[in-house]
Amino acid sequence: MADDQTKQIYDKLQSVSDRYDELNELISDPEVIADTERFMKLSKEEGSLRETVETYNRYQQVTNELASDQELLQEKLDDEMSTMVKSELAELETAKTDLENQLKLLLIPTDPNDEKNIIMEIHGAAGGDEASLFAADLYNMYVKYAEKQHWQVEIIDEADTEVGGFKEIVLMITGSKVYSKLKYENGAHRVQRVPETESAGRVHTSTATVGVMPEEEDVDIQLDPADIRTDVYRSSGAGGQHINKTSSAVRMTHLPTGIVVAMQDERSQQQNRAKAMKVLKARVYDYYKQKEEDQYNAQRKSAVGTGDRSERIRTYNFPQNRVTDHRIGLTLNKLDKILDGDLDEIIDALIVSDQADKLEHLNDNPEA
Repeated sequence: MADDQTKQIYDKLQSVSDRYDELNELISDPEVIADTERFMKLSKEEGSLRETVETYNRYQQVTNELASDQELLQEKLDDEMSTMVKSELAELETAKTDLENQLKLLLIPTDPNDEKNIIMEIHGAAGGDEASLFAADLYNMYVKYAEKQHWQVEIIDEADTEVGGFKEIVLMITGSKVYSKLKYENGAHRVQRVPETESAGRVHTSTATVGVMPEEEDVDIQLDPADIRTDVYRSSGAGGQHINKTSSAVRMTHLPTGIVVAMQDERSQQQNRAKAMKVLKARVYDYYKQKEEDQYNAQRKSAVGTGDRSERIRTYNFPQNRVTDHRIGLTLNKLDKILDGDLDEIIDALIVSDQADKLEHLNDNPEA
C-alpha cells in the first residue's frame, strides 16, 4: 500500500485496529461487565471488527516478511539460498495482494440492518387472478429458500383470492442475517406464462411486488404514542362465537405518514396489537428510509437499484424456463429450480455486484 489512496486505507485500518484494542480493554473492565447492556453492545462491536483486525495483522506480518526477504537478497547469497528467497518473495507478493483485496472488502461499510429479521410483504399487482397466483408462487419460493437457510417463517397477515392466490401476504422471517440476503428482493417481479384459464395458449404478463423491511425494535425507531390512532373492531374472518363476541381486531394508523396496519389473525386483541405494532414500525422506518435515500439515489444509482418497489427487478419466463435479473443482466435457464427455493446463485451474484459498486465508491473516496 504505497500510493496516497492506499495510505488513506492503511490509516483507516490502523484506526480500526486501535479501536479493537480499546474494546478488548473495555470488555475486560469489571464495571463494564457488570453493565449487561453496555457489555453486550461493546462485545458485538468487538466481534464485528475481529475479522478485519486479524486480516490486517496478517497483512502487516506478510509486509514485514517481504521487507526482510528483500533486504536478504541484497546480501551475497549462494545460488540455492537466492532461489529459495526469490520463491518465497513471489509467494509473499501473492499473499500481500490477496490480503489487500480482502481488506478493501472488509472496509466496505456494512448495512446496519444486515443482521436483522425481516417483514416481507408480497402483493399481487397488475394481472388480476394471475397476479395473485404469481404472488402465491413467490411466497412458496421464499418459504422454501428460508427452509434451506434454516430460517423461521410466520404468516402475520394474508388476504387470499378465490383462485388460490394472494392479494397480499405479510411474513415475518427470522434467523441469521435474513435482511442481508433478502433485501435484494425488494421490487416488482414480472411473470410471463400461459394462464390456466387461457384457452388460446397465449402468454400473459403479470406482476407482483415484494417489500422487504428490517424488523425494528424500540432501540431502532421510537414512535410517539400520540402519533398513533388505534381502533378495535370485531374480526370478520372465521372463528365462531368467540370472534362475534369480542373486538379482537386492531387497526393502527400512524398519523404523520398516513400508514395503516390492520391485524385480526390472532384470537386476542393484545396479540393483534403486538403484531400490528411490529408491522407499523417496519413500515414507518421503511417510509423515512426511502425519503432519505431519494436524493442519494438520484445522484448515484446502485447497480442493484434503488430499492423502489415500483422498479422491475426480475422476470420469470415459464415457456423458456428462464429467470432474468435486470439489475445485473443475469439470466438463468432454471426457473423450476429457482421457484423451488434455489435462490443462492441469484442472491450471491447480487451481493458481489453490490460489493463491487461499494468498493469502487471506496476507492474513489477512501476517506468515506
